[in-house]
Amino acid sequence: MKKIILLIPLLFGITLLTFTLTKALPGDPVLSMVGERAHPETIEKIRRELGADRNILEQYTGYVTLLLRGEFGRSYYTNREVFEDILMKFPNTLKLALVAMMIAVPGGLLMGFIAAVKRGSVADRVISSLSVAGLSIPVFWSGLMIMLFFSLKMNLFPPSGTGDIRFLVLPAITLSLPAVGALSRITRTTVIDVMAMPCITTARAKGVSNVRIHIVHILKNAFIPVVTVIGLDFASYLNGAVLTETIFGWDGIGRFTMEGIIRRDYPVIMGCVITGTVFFVLINMTVDIMYHYLDPRIRLDEKGR
Repeated sequence: MKKIILLIPLLFGITLLTFTLTKALPGDPVLSMVGERAHPETIEKIRRELGADRNILEQYTGYVTLLLRGEFGRSYYTNREVFEDILMKFPNTLKLALVAMMIAVPGGLLMGFIAAVKRGSVADRVISSLSVAGLSIPVFWSGLMIMLFFSLKMNLFPPSGTGDIRFLVLPAITLSLPAVGALSRITRTTVIDVMAMPCITTARAKGVSNVRIHIVHILKNAFIPVVTVIGLDFASYLNGAVLTETIFGWDGIGRFTMEGIIRRDYPVIMGCVITGTVFFVLINMTVDIMYHYLDPRIRLDEKGR
């Protein structure tokens, strides 16, 4: 409840900061719409219709009033409600985020666990190298290479567009690569720490089988810090993977945001940023609730023991 209350001043600060920054951007959205050769009277007329002729304080006050009515305003270019456009594109972004996490979570956990158990071996070095590569390679480059190989060379998947699972595979793989690297590195470190704990040594001394030690004692304890990374990655994906969606032509919130930035479509930019902020806060709250059930120490702290 406390975090829900904190969401109100957070959203207010985000709107103020984003509104100020977008207005500070060089260029005039009206000139971008009609072109520099348009008649000055036409430019002034559109500027009045958009409210761009008022001072920035009046514009911000008007925007906050819109938000309080549950609206994000209308796009400068399409004249469509931004909120409706975001609702229309959100299912595509959600599908992409879920498939990317379905690849990243098991892949990252498995790689990190194997690297920790086989610490110092060839497998550990190979997995560590792949994890660093996944974290280091820019998404735009890996996306283009994946598109080149799987679409243009092997002709297995369509290179771009929005549609069924065939269109979803390549952007999901591209989006999951950094998350696989991050999860693998964190899982490896956490599992190594857990394996050195006295409770694991005690379990081995009692003759508990390796399978039970790995699954029940090590993985369960190692999963607690990993949940935070999974939550943050999922929240960032729901914000829209700007580069991935743009490269593969996936019609989600990320591509919608990029179009808004290129066109200087301020209501679109503001709507996408506010939506992303809400997702981040809600998913962080969900992660906190999961901690309550995953880690008994937190429950004991809450009870004052």
